[in-house]
Amino acid sequence: MKKFDQKDYDDIRQLPHPDPRNHPRMSMRDRAAQFSPFAALTGYDAAVEESERLTQEWKAPDEAAAEELDRKLGILQNALANGLQPEIKVTYFREDDRKEGGSYQTKQGEVRRIDACHRQLIFQDGECVPLIRICEMEQVGSQDTECK
Repeated sequence: MKKFDQKDYDDIRQLPHPDPRNHPRMSMRDRAAQFSPFAALTGYDAAVEESERLTQEWKAPDEAAAEELDRKLGILQNALANGLQPEIKVTYFREDDRKEGGSYQTKQGEVRRIDACHRQLIFQDGECVPLIRICEMEQVGSQDTECK
């Protein structure tokens, strides 16, 4: 058997790599995908990650807190009726889309209106907060109305 010698290929080593005539070159990304590992359990990692994510349970405000929220909503509604758009900060419970429970969120911004039909507080940026899920509400900044 003949031993390999680099001198045998000196005549073709300097030539450019030939391009295929009948089909385009494969992109580097597609070529790399051929060598990526096979995932037998597609979605398993996402399912494990989702099961590890914690949610909280909704705790309805007691009667005194509910009355205080009603009072603050009344003040807010009067301010909106007088043409004001007060800036408030609300803490509310947002239900989780994928599992039971949810999380407590805080939203601060100017209120556009209170939608009595859908029972939501609508902010200037378009975000809606269900009135029934509000736990705390306070006015931000100094304005004529008071929600504290």
